[in-house]
Amino acid sequence: MSILEAAPEPLIAAADESDAIAALHAAFAAQRAAFAADRMPSIEVRRERLMSLIGMMAANRERISAAVSQDFGAHPVPASDLIEVLGVIGRAQHVLEHLEEWMTPSERHVDALLGTAKAHVQLQPKGVIGNIVPWNFPFDLSVGPMVDMLAAGNRVIVKPSEYTPACAALLAEMVAATFPADLVHVAVGGLELARAFSSVAWDHLLYTGSPNVGREVMRAAAANLTPVTLELGGKCPAILTPGSVTRTNVESVIGTKIIKNGQMCVSVDYALVPRGDVEVFVEHARAFMAAAAPNYSNGDECTGMISTRHLDRISEMLSEARDRQARIVTLQDDETVDRVTRRMPMSLIVDPAPDLRVMTEEIFGPLLPVVPYDNLADAIAGINAGERPLGLYVFGDDTSVTDGVLASTTSGGAAVNTCAIQSALPSMGFGGSGMSGMGRHHGIEGFREFSNQRGVVVRGEGDMIDAFYSPYAKAAGLVQAVLSGS
Repeated sequence: MSILEAAPEPLIAAADESDAIAALHAAFAAQRAAFAADRMPSIEVRRERLMSLIGMMAANRERISAAVSQDFGAHPVPASDLIEVLGVIGRAQHVLEHLEEWMTPSERHVDALLGTAKAHVQLQPKGVIGNIVPWNFPFDLSVGPMVDMLAAGNRVIVKPSEYTPACAALLAEMVAATFPADLVHVAVGGLELARAFSSVAWDHLLYTGSPNVGREVMRAAAANLTPVTLELGGKCPAILTPGSVTRTNVESVIGTKIIKNGQMCVSVDYALVPRGDVEVFVEHARAFMAAAAPNYSNGDECTGMISTRHLDRISEMLSEARDRQARIVTLQDDETVDRVTRRMPMSLIVDPAPDLRVMTEEIFGPLLPVVPYDNLADAIAGINAGERPLGLYVFGDDTSVTDGVLASTTSGGAAVNTCAIQSALPSMGFGGSGMSGMGRHHGIEGFREFSNQRGVVVRGEGDMIDAFYSPYAKAAGLVQAVLSGS
């Protein structure tokens, strides 16, 4: 279970999307033609486009916050500003600082047999790139990757989530007012448009969502041999090594968990805690919430669930755990669920049975299983028995122990003594491994992801290239000389 499966009731209808699909194909054709006329935009042009993007985000800051709040029912304004606006602007500023360096061809070693030849790798634009955006971060995951795509010289078409109609409409308006449609276009529609989107002959396709939908996207893309970047989530663990259950570390885990009310693909999905420290963990969690967000689900710090169906799903997970005699620790006095704003309290589920839904599905909500362990090696083995997570978080002051955990596990990204920050650094490639995804965006890795890394050789003098031609008598002599060391 992940992003697109977690809210299975689209808010943009899909009754008749023929016009939206026709508009998508028209925009794609226009961008293809525009790319054919300008296959290698200059650095000045790319910088201008990125500056326009920054201006677009800054000018619409308040409207972005209002749209996010409308779609989620409730959303902290500072969180929208920090993540959806400033995060994107910071990403663009980082790229602007390094764009000249990244665009410079990278020289490669040339064997002596090629004489004075020169070789380099040239990063050229791929062409027209599609981006299927999830509902949980409607601007960060639409405009954010657009930074990498435009920096690499591409043209972009974005498909916002059908679960965030206010954000989708605003994004389409913002983009249309900032960029020509043959450079950036936003395709707004429902599930039929999403299916059609995957089948377009993109030069690259980015999808963020669930593994199940990711398979369908990859299958559709394969018909056109379209390369894909898939960001798919997973159950991200936080491992508190012996001696690390401190106030600061527990605050990091719980503080991360309540970002977007748990609706984040790199959120902590469960915490592995030494059995003797479970009560300490619980008390630190209580103290943090009491100080940072008393009456959390009734205040301005809490984001609403994206839909009533998703709220019900999280509530059913909690009820199942309670029915199976798991210990439930609600981190506020008022346990009321507000169905109008779709908000519910943050709860710990202590020592859950391994077959509960909270342990077998990605949660995507304000529930945190606290799983005791007796031996760190067993905790690591449990992680490795599952699918590779998108993020893995390890806490401890002994670097030999934390390094050992990192060396013994595989994940898309990781963090030590903190959580999720690896996904927010503009300089660091972000992506998954195995079932949590493939490919990277952010930083130079994102620039390369959306570039064709073309190898170029310029012939010089004094080479032996003709050894590759018939007759091969010269090649035979050359091989003999190399093997004999002469």
